[in-house]
Amino acid sequence: MMTKEDFLEGQLLLIDKPMGWSSFQAVNKIKWAIRRKFDLKKIKIGHAGTLDPLATGLLLICTGKFTKKINELQGQVKEYTGTITLGATTPSYDLETEIDKSYPIEHITKGLIAETTTLFLGEIEQQPPVFSALKKEGKRLYEYAREGKEVTVKSRKVTIHEFEISGISMPEVQFRVVCGKGTYIRSLAHDFGAALGSGGHLSKLRRTKIGDYNVNNALAPSVFAENLLGKA
Repeated sequence: MMTKEDFLEGQLLLIDKPMGWSSFQAVNKIKWAIRRKFDLKKIKIGHAGTLDPLATGLLLICTGKFTKKINELQGQVKEYTGTITLGATTPSYDLETEIDKSYPIEHITKGLIAETTTLFLGEIEQQPPVFSALKKEGKRLYEYAREGKEVTVKSRKVTIHEFEISGISMPEVQFRVVCGKGTYIRSLAHDFGAALGSGGHLSKLRRTKIGDYNVNNALAPSVFAENLLGKA
């Protein structure tokens, strides 16, 4: 069992974020459990890379002196699996907002899908979603978006190392992506749908790896808390 000193000196915790939780809520659950267990007034805790509330999967949470490693961890290659739903777009590029436009999908073949994935390999230009936590003039983009304000988002270069289609049951396409820092999978889903001439949005997302760390070795925040506090 880890001691108070272990957490203060620094631990890297592998947490499997549940659906519907923000990354902030997951960090807070871990922080609450550690503080309660060791009667600590404060302890530094942070995560290396946000996951949207609708996504699940691996969060790397650093405690104590290990919070200094967060930048380094954020730069590691990440792997995701998920589902893109073709034939419709949403303003947030995922299920956070309602469908705003629908498109035909009859022209889409397995061959066209396979061919289109190749357009997104390597270094690509990507526009982050307007519904994102990026800041512009001190305000997060999603705050502008929720107020209905138009905002221009600069495109950025990101790297897609692998983009595999693992299953097709129209209008849903299952995928696996390995990508570099700063990649928005929601933007990839949106752009992939546009390239297919049918629109698309992200309907499911799970982060499976960050560098050498695998979600198979991660614990749900509530399980971590129960284990630490000794609850049945």
